Amino acid sequence: MGVKATELRKGVVVEIDRDLWVITDYMHHTPGNLRAIIHVKLRSLKSGSTKDLRLGSGDILEVAYLDKKDCEYLYKESSGDFVFMDTESYEQFNVNAELIGDKMSYVKENTRCIVTFHGANPIGIELPAAVVLEVIEADPAVRGNTATNVKKDAVVETGLKIKVPIFITKGEKVKIRTEDGEFLGRVND
Repeated sequence: MGVKATELRKGVVVEIDRDLWVITDYMHHTPGNLRAIIHVKLRSLKSGSTKDLRLGSGDILEVAYLDKKDCEYLYKESSGDFVFMDTESYEQFNVNAELIGDKMSYVKENTRCIVTFHGANPIGIELPAAVVLEVIEADPAVRGNTATNVKKDAVVETGLKIKVPIFITKGEKVKIRTEDGEFLGRVND
């Protein structure tokens, strides 16, 4: 489906030269009495590379049709790919590790996620805003560091390294923001 450049917005996925690109920045600029210029920054969903486009207001780009499905993460294969299952059809499929990057360090097995598809190919994953994970390793608290907001290193059950307050110990469950890995709080069962 073709869309005029003036109708594009940040976050829209477009198809250029058989590659999918997400719009990361959009600026509509009209210099004086000249024609409008639209500056668009794009990031490739396949390779992660970026590029800038300069478009006229009449230019048309092809918007990609994306489908989102509720899926369950099952396990990681020895090849490094992640195996998911569609919760409606129970069909299993692999998602390339390079495609989803470090996001899987927030997800433990049997966790539900939303997987984005372009046609039959998975192209991305959406995580919940925050996850609850158990601390399996935490540095000991250093005496005297309780007067300020001191943080220490900890490792959670997925292998993710985070910064937590010094009162957090091994075996506790913590809530972590998936956007940036920020500690949100302790979770009591």
